[in-house]
Amino acid sequence: MTVSKKTVDAEALCPYRLVMEHVTSRWGVLVLMELLDRPYRFGELRRAVSGYGARGVSEKMLTQTLQTLERDGLVHRDAKPVIPPRVDYSLTGLGREAAEQVRALAQWTHDRMPEVEKARHSYDESRRADDESRRAGDEIRRAGHESRGAGGEDRRADDEAREIQSRAS
Repeated sequence: MTVSKKTVDAEALCPYRLVMEHVTSRWGVLVLMELLDRPYRFGELRRAVSGYGARGVSEKMLTQTLQTLERDGLVHRDAKPVIPPRVDYSLTGLGREAAEQVRALAQWTHDRMPEVEKARHSYDESRRADDESRRAGDEIRRAGHESRGAGGEDRRADDEAREIQSRAS
């Protein structure tokens, strides 16, 4: 695998973040978690990783993910000189440590999902209320502009606008 200048620059600026991105990438997480169980051949690993979502991982993406994790020292690629070629992928000691951390995070997510869903619901309700209040304010401003155009009724329109706004709050 060739390393682009862009990758080298990113490594120089923040090598920790780059490794974190590799470990927590969409396919990196799944590859690490699968390889915790046992070594896999490429096709087996692709099927196992693709089982997590509606759209499976492409050969290209899995190859890139494995190469990246191998370069970071997390995955070991064992190519056997047989016909047909046989390549097995497994975790290194470093990869096992990373995979266990990822699995712990996945377990935490599973355990805390009801709380996350409750927080999301609360947030969405709050946003809806804010949007409704904003729309009411827009209506008030529009009503104020329209009544000023009619002339002479500015004070009454302002009073009505304040009343509508106090009801919206």
